[in-house]
Amino acid sequence: MPDPFQPADDDARQLAHSLLTGATQAALAVIRPGTALPSVSRIALATAPDGAPLSLVSSLAPHTAALQTTPDCALLLGDPGGKGDPLIHPRLTLHARATLIDRDHADHAPLRAHYLAQRPKSQLYIDFPDFRLVHFAITDGLLNAGFGKAYLLNRSDIIPGSPGPQTVPKDGA
Repeated sequence: MPDPFQPADDDARQLAHSLLTGATQAALAVIRPGTALPSVSRIALATAPDGAPLSLVSSLAPHTAALQTTPDCALLLGDPGGKGDPLIHPRLTLHARATLIDRDHADHAPLRAHYLAQRPKSQLYIDFPDFRLVHFAITDGLLNAGFGKAYLLNRSDIIPGSPGPQTVPKDGA
């Protein structure tokens, strides 16, 4: 069977980056704790100062418990559009490792401010005791830019200037 992925080019990189920076929401795929079963939730999305996805999650949500148990996850970005076949619209799957950021962590205040600058309506609940910021360190991604246009991307293809492993706070502490 032939490899379905084309080599990443500048157009693919630009599209992937614009899908990430323009996303206000994502589908988050996690593994349910105590099982090998996947689960998907919709979450609000912003980008962190390092360009990685950033969200705000409640400890009451099952996906938060799943991320605490198994931080490896996936995010699906891209809207199917209002007309036509939804599969012709570009979409980006990001494989990532989630880090929940504790309120007493040094990165919390600047990440909180950065998140609120992009999602100001979150001011209503960002300080509720059950909410925490979550930073998603991208490992790689799959871009489907339309029918027959699939690309396997590394982190630097998605976030320009991000060579090598991304540094994030360990265990939110």
